[in-house]
Amino acid sequence: MFFLFSYKTETIKKNNINTFYKAKIAASKIHHTAPGSFYCGCKIIWKDKKGIPDLSSCGYKIRKNKNRAMRIEWEHVVPAWQFGHKKKCWKDGGRKQCDHDQTYKSIESDLHNLQPAIGEINGDRSNFMYSQWSGNERQYGKCTIKIDFKNKRVEPPERAKGMIARTYFYMHKKYKIDLSKNLEILLKKWDDKFPVTKWECIREKEIFKIQGNHNDYVYKKCYHIKP
Repeated sequence: MFFLFSYKTETIKKNNINTFYKAKIAASKIHHTAPGSFYCGCKIIWKDKKGIPDLSSCGYKIRKNKNRAMRIEWEHVVPAWQFGHKKKCWKDGGRKQCDHDQTYKSIESDLHNLQPAIGEINGDRSNFMYSQWSGNERQYGKCTIKIDFKNKRVEPPERAKGMIARTYFYMHKKYKIDLSKNLEILLKKWDDKFPVTKWECIREKEIFKIQGNHNDYVYKKCYHIKP
């Protein structure tokens, strides 16, 4: 299924979104009309830039951290650890030490990689890689995300798998971020099985207006452009 949108093709200058803080403000404006939180689909109640998930709307059950479960946080689909841990600043003192690294800040603030997630899920996912395995764990009520803390892996719900794949392909191409062969094969399956949605196309268009570049793995499918 394709969704046809009218895009302006000229380059739009990025509106000074050069920090994670600014990116979160911009992302909150874009996602005011999102159909729900990224993984679980909970309705989000927006109060300016602050998002509050309606946990009852998606049958979410708090696993452990009530405070974080009651707020929306901005999830890096490709985790910050993956594009930061090899940098000298990170090795010298972790993520906070990379605040003065312009390359790192540019990647960290890329709106294509940010999604509104329930804070507890964001915390539990940590920097675990996406995967898929048999089993039907119910750690979060009706939200079907599975987190294997022992083996540090995450299987997202079906509603997020296609978006995750297309985000990973974008980040891999734009920033040369490592992508293992096994993960690449899995993501290709997700990309094929879970096509772009109307919201995904709208979101991509809004990010282009602010950031000035497309995620071609979404854009070309929304606009029916051959790769």
